[in-house]
Amino acid sequence: MNAPGKQAPAVTFYSAIPGCRAPMRADSAVLGTLPTRGFQYCESLRAASSFGWYVFPPIDFTLQWDGSQVIWTYRGAKAWYPLTSAQFPGYQKVFDHVAPSRLRGFSPPFLTCATEPGIVQVWTGLMIESAADWSVLVRPPVNLPRSSAFDVYEGIVETDRWFGPLFTALRLIKTDVPIQFSTEVPLLQVQPLHRSAYADEVSNDVGLVANPADFTEETWASYERTIVKPNLDPRRPVAAYATSVRRRRKGGCPMDAMNPREDAMNPREDAMNPREAAANAR
Repeated sequence: MNAPGKQAPAVTFYSAIPGCRAPMRADSAVLGTLPTRGFQYCESLRAASSFGWYVFPPIDFTLQWDGSQVIWTYRGAKAWYPLTSAQFPGYQKVFDHVAPSRLRGFSPPFLTCATEPGIVQVWTGLMIESAADWSVLVRPPVNLPRSSAFDVYEGIVETDRWFGPLFTALRLIKTDVPIQFSTEVPLLQVQPLHRSAYADEVSNDVGLVANPADFTEETWASYERTIVKPNLDPRRPVAAYATSVRRRRKGGCPMDAMNPREDAMNPREDAMNPREAAANAR
């Protein structure tokens, strides 16, 4: 419980399975897999990668699908088991011991096969809730190389109104091969979303200028400021955009945010140099 007067966190996780791995703040280096140059210079990659929290499987387990039936096993098991719906090993007794008597027998399943072929629902061992007007986007880990054996479906849950288990759905792709899931590798990335950010009125309110002949002088001036002028400045520092964003996040000088040269995207960072692009086109 929060101390009196302290604002509740945007998102709160509850470990329902004792000993399951806690969520971890997502990493701007994507657990060391991001290329060094991208990590050092590309702030957009870093920001997207570190947005939210990693969520891990509660146990090492393996699925195998033959195109019709799914079988599964887990660390410490002595066999493979046909999967329809399965409790986390030994969890039913744990849940019934700590839950109020009226809720006994209602522990969430760990794995459930959907009626659609190859779709498996996985419980992370966590419950989740959020502050008023906050939802969560549940998605695959950002910029982490993905398995070719399965996909993770994405979903937005209004967790300020719905308290319950943090599930995800997997789509198994490869057949007749073991598909392994490890507590050392994030299964999900959970990101907080204010409900206003994905409201229909926001998504429906989009502009489009369909022809560059219709660009305004202000638009061309913005292009000149962010793309052209920096390439004509031999003294321009590397990673100026990343530096200015990080400085603002740390509460640096407000004038830094007002400097158009500092705030501009660095074309050298993102291969946006128009002269080089024109030369390559020729």
